[in-house]
Amino acid sequence: MLNQYPLWKNLLVVCVVAIGLLYSIPNFYPEQPIIQVSGASASVVVGEKIINQSKRALDDAGIAYGESEFEEHSGLIRFASDEAQREALGAIRAALDGDYVVALNRAPTTPGWLDSLGGSPMNLGLDLRGGVHFLLEVDMDKALEPREEAYVSEIKTSFREEKIYYRSVNRGNGQIRVKFKDQEQRDKGLAWLKERYREFLIESEDVAGVLFVNLSFTAQKIKEIQDYAISQNLTALRNRVNELGVAEPLVQRQGVDRIVVELPGVQDTAKAKRIIGRTASLEFRLEDSEHDLQRAINGIVPPQSELFEFKGYGGGRPVLTIKKVIVTGEHVVGAKQGFDENGRAEVNITLDGKGGKLMNLSTKTNVGRRMAVIFVEHKEDVEYKGGVETKRRYVEKYAINVATIQSALGYNFRITGLDNTIEARELALLLRAGALAAPMYFVEERTVGPTLGADNIAAGMQSIAWGFAAVLLFMLFYYRVFGIVANIALVMNIVILVAVMSLIPGATLTLPGIAGIVLTVGMAVDANVLIFARIKEELANGLSPQAAISAGYDRAFVTIMDANITTLLVALVLFAGGTGPVKGFAVTLSIGILTSMFTAIVGTRALVNLIYGGRSVSRLSI
Repeated sequence: MLNQYPLWKNLLVVCVVAIGLLYSIPNFYPEQPIIQVSGASASVVVGEKIINQSKRALDDAGIAYGESEFEEHSGLIRFASDEAQREALGAIRAALDGDYVVALNRAPTTPGWLDSLGGSPMNLGLDLRGGVHFLLEVDMDKALEPREEAYVSEIKTSFREEKIYYRSVNRGNGQIRVKFKDQEQRDKGLAWLKERYREFLIESEDVAGVLFVNLSFTAQKIKEIQDYAISQNLTALRNRVNELGVAEPLVQRQGVDRIVVELPGVQDTAKAKRIIGRTASLEFRLEDSEHDLQRAINGIVPPQSELFEFKGYGGGRPVLTIKKVIVTGEHVVGAKQGFDENGRAEVNITLDGKGGKLMNLSTKTNVGRRMAVIFVEHKEDVEYKGGVETKRRYVEKYAINVATIQSALGYNFRITGLDNTIEARELALLLRAGALAAPMYFVEERTVGPTLGADNIAAGMQSIAWGFAAVLLFMLFYYRVFGIVANIALVMNIVILVAVMSLIPGATLTLPGIAGIVLTVGMAVDANVLIFARIKEELANGLSPQAAISAGYDRAFVTIMDANITTLLVALVLFAGGTGPVKGFAVTLSIGILTSMFTAIVGTRALVNLIYGGRSVSRLSI
């Protein structure tokens, strides 16, 4: 008989709607403000003792709190309001030492039975939840410098071993320049370099009788170094964001040399910018005891040495060190803030295998000499001259610690001489997060307050409600019973769409995403309008009601499919080529197209079959 679905199709519709209802329910449970306490390193596990200590601090401060829970290596305490959460942050931070990271966060209030089934609310984007957006630019020129320095050192060592006599090997202007004594040595060196280094463009050059060989990175090698720099910086940034305790952060590459960082829910934006944007590392160098320090202070610094201002505990005279670096922060695998025997802040360092060997090799032959710890930070100043903004980038280096080597050092040692516990804590955090392959600078910064996020949600929901109500009234008035069917399908479409968005881990609802939902509502109704208009035409052509329903659905299907596929292709292109808000719009639009095709064609057909199918009908309410 016409207009009757088989049992499996009806069960499919019922199951899809039931699953949609089940997994859309978590979105009706609002998130609750929490304080999250986690270890400063992966080895530190937060247990009941630490949470009880935090609760005692809250009790002493007279701050009301709710239940506490434990998640893997961290614990959390719930609060009734954002104000209580902010007050609790300072109290808990003061009660715990540097072994723990205390962060503002939000936690779902989804019932346990629903959570056990995998139900969770949709992730809200920065524009809805509030937070901070950073766009950082990676200095690609600086990414090439350490590689060039390494090649310079390697070429010098290899030439000495191969007995190729040269005058100098220097780097500058994006190339390595080797000066030779005579033509014979240059030919020998040129042949050896071409055989050994395929990653360089190598050519000879004569300048006023002086013989050179110039090495420049190939375009492929430059791209490889740049990709590595971006990859390493992404890893370090993700580690830093994890230290901040931010839920569902976004850290991704944008273009050739930029990185986007979005931290939903972050309220302490000053700290976030300080931690994320800071490009800090350490260098361990031996003090130059062979040359006179006073002469260096007066401006006569030996070429193989470097003079640094001392900014450690208590201040002191500048420090003269040799230029050769023993170990850098790149080899640090663990860093923990603590206190020395005098109660002053210190950072306990753990090196990797290579770093430990280098440190041991240098210190065991220099017992009795002094070693300096040099703090290295890339900075940026903004100057305004004649109304024009000028950015000046520079590197700041100074000594934070100078100590006598009492015995050979290995993989573990400590840095003292820091000003305070805050400096020690942040230095430990930066070192734990990993070294940056190249410095980064802020290009753009946007802050969205939680109130503005709430306003955006309210405005977006209001736009959906008004559009939804207008469509429902029009369909009900114009198509009567069939309008009721379309309205039910439209509600189910929104429910299923929300459920799918909640189930996909990487899907995030943004303000443009809400616009995609509004557009989906219109497209879903458009499909029903095409079907119902076709049914009216078939009735006008003299077909029976049952035949008109069947013909209307069958003949409108191709048109609906063509229209939706072309829109879906556009949405996929937007997702592939767009970033941020464009992706958010494309995600909801793509999911909405698929769900609307199901509800508008299969869903409404099931309801129409339920009302009119399998019986004699003289007229249709359409």
